[in-house]
Amino acid sequence: MKENIVKSIITALAAILFAVFAFTSDVKAQKRDYMSEAESEIVRFEQEIDRRVDALVTMIDRRFAVLNNQPPPVKKDSEKWGEAPKGTRLELLSDISKLLQKAIDDIDDVAAHGSMDNKLFPKAMKNLSAAAEKYLILLKFEYDKIEGEKERGSILGSIEFCQQIIEASTKVPKDLPKKKSKDDTN
Repeated sequence: MKENIVKSIITALAAILFAVFAFTSDVKAQKRDYMSEAESEIVRFEQEIDRRVDALVTMIDRRFAVLNNQPPPVKKDSEKWGEAPKGTRLELLSDISKLLQKAIDDIDDVAAHGSMDNKLFPKAMKNLSAAAEKYLILLKFEYDKIEGEKERGSILGSIEFCQQIIEASTKVPKDLPKKKSKDDTN
């Protein structure tokens, strides 16, 4: 009798462990990064805000190219960028939204640390704003092809990010005042 109870407990524990591991592996399999390893490496390498924003814009352009069955926009250094992005339509739209958020976060981080007075910040904002204006058109086109509510949410979120970027860019001076040196007495 004791043996049956012990066997039942062992069997139950084995079943529970199997279920936990099976569920954990399913959750891990569902999680997906919005950047490839090669793209993540590029972002880590590009520390200057203008070049980082340009890299994020290129990543977004690559996803729009895949969505529209076009060749990827990166021909130069294509091995550096890796394979073209892959994923479902929803995953690619979600990637675009996350990349726009990453660009906004990086711009906000530079602004919060008072680094807006260098020439790179206005350049980064100008480039990001120009891309956001282009993306608004592309996102509205994608909105017309919506296949589900999750896509609608992702597209609307991206549209909101683009509008925030464009609005913020109007507040950045085109030519930031030059810092006065100690020799200037004017």
